Amino acid sequence: MGLLRTMMPPKFQLLALLAFAVAMFFLENQIQKLEESRGKLERAIARHEVHEIEERHTQDGLREREAPSAADSEDVVVIYNRVPKTASTSFTNIAYDLCGKNHYHVLHINTTKNNPVMSMQDQVRFVKNVTEWREMKPAFYHGHVSFLDFTKFGVKKKPIYINVIRDPIERLVSYYYFLRFGDDYRPGLRRRKQGDKKTFDECVSAGGSDCAPEKLWLQIPFFCGHYSECWNVGSHWALEQAKYNLVNEYLLVGLTEELEDFVMMLEAALPRFFRGATELYKTGKKSHLRKTSEKKPPTKESSAKLQQSAIWKMENEFYEFALEQFQFVRAHAVREKDGELYLLAQNFFYEKIYPKTN
Repeated sequence: MGLLRTMMPPKFQLLALLAFAVAMFFLENQIQKLEESRGKLERAIARHEVHEIEERHTQDGLREREAPSAADSEDVVVIYNRVPKTASTSFTNIAYDLCGKNHYHVLHINTTKNNPVMSMQDQVRFVKNVTEWREMKPAFYHGHVSFLDFTKFGVKKKPIYINVIRDPIERLVSYYYFLRFGDDYRPGLRRRKQGDKKTFDECVSAGGSDCAPEKLWLQIPFFCGHYSECWNVGSHWALEQAKYNLVNEYLLVGLTEELEDFVMMLEAALPRFFRGATELYKTGKKSHLRKTSEKKPPTKESSAKLQQSAIWKMENEFYEFALEQFQFVRAHAVREKDGELYLLAQNFFYEKIYPKTN
C-alpha cells in the first residue's frame, strides 16, 4: 500500500479514497436497510402469529357457544297459550301422551276463573318460574293465558311459543254449546249455562249476549298480549300487534281445521317434545280427541248476520293472516303423495369450506 501510495499521484490517491468512502457508505446504508427490513418482517410475522392465535381462540369460543351441550338441549321451554275451543285440549293431550316417552314435563297454567290476563306480580312470578325452575326442564306449559313478552323482564333466553287458532264463527259456536252441554271429555261436569236449550241460531235471532259479535273478540287479544289496548274490542292497534307477534314471537301457529299438518311440522321442528306425535295422531285410539256435545252448525243467515260486524271482519282478517302464514310454512315443509303427507328432506348443504383440513 505504501508502494502504491508512492507510485500514485496525489490526485489519484484522493480519488481512490473518495471511492472507498462512497463504497463504505453505500454498504453501510444497504446493511441498515436490510436490518430495517428484517425488523419489519419479524414484526409482521409476530403480528401474524398473534392473529392466528386470536383467530383460533375466537373459533374455539364460537364452537363452544354454538355446539348444543347436553345441558342446553334440556334447557328448553315451550309455551302453548291455548285459545279456548280451538281443539286445544285435543292437542294438549298429545303432549301428555308423549311426555313420559320423550322425557319432559307438562304443566297446566290454571288461572283463577280462567282469566287470560295476569297481574304484574303474577307475570314476574311466572317468568321466574319458567326460566329458573330447572327441575321441570325441559317443559311444556299450557293454559288459557294471553301472550307474555319475556324480554320485558330482562330474560335472555325466551321460551318457544306455539298456538292453534280456528275460524272465528266456528270457535264461537263451539264455545256457545260447550257452556250448555259440555263435551265427551268430562260429560258429568255441570257447565255454567247448563239447562239453557236455546240454539245458537235462536240466540242470534234474538240478539242474545252469548252470541253477540263482541264474543268473537278473543283470538286477537290472546296473540296481542298483556297490553290494555289488546282487550279494547275492535282495536286496530291490537289487530296489528297480534299479527306482529304471530310472525315474530311464535315458532308455529296451526289451524284447528288442519291439526294433523300442524302436529307433523311440530314433530319435525321440535322432536325433543313431539317425536312420535304424528303416528299417535294418525293411528292412536284417538283418546286425545275431544268433541263438544249437542253442537249444531249455524245457518247461513246467522253467519251472515255476524259477518256484517266490524269485529268479525277484524277477527277473520287475523284468521286469514294466520292461515296464509301457516300455508306458506307448510308449502316449504310438506308434500302430499297418494293422499299421504310427508316431510321434505333437508334441502340445503355446505360447500367451499376453508381452510382445508388434512
